[in-house]
Amino acid sequence: MGETFMAPAFKKRGISPAQILVFGFGGMILIGAFLLSLPAAVADGQSLRFFDALFTATSAVCVTGLSVFNVGATLSLFGQVILLVLIQLGGIGFMTMTSLLYMMIGRRFTLRDRLIIQNSMTQNSVSDSRLQGVVRMTRDIVVMTAVIELCVFLAYAARFVPLFGVSRGLYCSIFQAVSSFCNSGFDVFGAGTGLQPYLGDPVIYIATISAMSLGGIGFYVLLDLYRKLRNKRHRFMLHTKTVLCVSLFLVALGFALFLLFEHNNPRTLGRDDVPIQDKASWALFHSVSARTAGFAAVPQGDLTPASKILTVIYMFIGASPSGTGGGIKTTTVALMLLFIFSIIRGRDDVILFGRRIDNAVVLRSVAIVALGILFVFTAIIIVSLIEYERPITLSDTIYEVVSSFGTVGMTSAVTANFTDASRAVFIILMYGGRVGIFTFTMALAARLENRSSRVRYPKDRIMIG
Repeated sequence: MGETFMAPAFKKRGISPAQILVFGFGGMILIGAFLLSLPAAVADGQSLRFFDALFTATSAVCVTGLSVFNVGATLSLFGQVILLVLIQLGGIGFMTMTSLLYMMIGRRFTLRDRLIIQNSMTQNSVSDSRLQGVVRMTRDIVVMTAVIELCVFLAYAARFVPLFGVSRGLYCSIFQAVSSFCNSGFDVFGAGTGLQPYLGDPVIYIATISAMSLGGIGFYVLLDLYRKLRNKRHRFMLHTKTVLCVSLFLVALGFALFLLFEHNNPRTLGRDDVPIQDKASWALFHSVSARTAGFAAVPQGDLTPASKILTVIYMFIGASPSGTGGGIKTTTVALMLLFIFSIIRGRDDVILFGRRIDNAVVLRSVAIVALGILFVFTAIIIVSLIEYERPITLSDTIYEVVSSFGTVGMTSAVTANFTDASRAVFIILMYGGRVGIFTFTMALAARLENRSSRVRYPKDRIMIG
């Protein structure tokens, strides 16, 4: 249904839904950068450099968490609130918040509005999507976000209020609840160690890992799980089954491998004072956080090379579609691998849970992975050339580049140690990783909805392999 109306509706106006989303996120970043560059946004009253404000605003809207300064110690209360709003807007999406404003002022949704919302939620990839359900979906997303963040806030408040007092404790709880669910990786504790000192508390640990996981699996899956709770006869969508299976597999695999790689590392889990249960909890936390939020339980520079490589892979994969994380998405990787297995087994179709996947979707997943790899490798080369004569190792460069692209926010070095030129590359990576490499590329080419220009040429063969 979306494809029937989308092409003519936007061809006349000269702008596609994908382009509106790309420019919408860009507009939020610029407004946020301007506000963060004001003297009132800094604790000492001195204005931030606009470039530093732009980097921080991009990191917030793209829910990454990389920063060139200590947010809790540098920004004033006004600046931290601006940052929190940017994180929330970036987490639930530009069009979701716009839709909420529409509903608050009583404005009716046109077909154009619904198509843009549908595109922002990647709803055209879900088999049972309907345009008439887009507005209701938006309302459900906002309500669900509020409920989850409220629950996480209450859990945090039970621990932070006794630690910091009522006002400071409640404020830290609100900020951390939004940051955790939106998978942003920011904190306002000001000590420079993030959540590390508090993860030994089981309440904080469970609240954080739950918020990261719920935000990472995506709103479609959350809504489908809610329908299952209300109606036991409800059957999960294929998308939900795929996301849950792939996510659980990645968490379990990461848990086992991180525990294996780090259990003898004297700088992380190999210390004599670390009991086995703490080793297991750290490995599980890192397995979840590496694909989504970027909260670190130990300094990332102390990881073994094997753990760093695995973390880079997880950051590149990222979260699931319609979630608050970035990366190329779990379902994209799953379809690409299934496509490879189908070729090896001599099958023409990709079969998943007894269903045949549309070839166009499969090929798109392969294209997204290829574009993501090209994007990342190009950035690694550029940053390596920029930092060639500086004490930045190749492993630190790779870590920072993939962390930016996956909007994870983990760093094995210090982001402030990179030059402005490298940070400009990171801004592009964060932007592309959050908007989506496929949407970002297709928006620039203005071809996503224009199917009339497709021309089929005579078939021929070339040798490969």
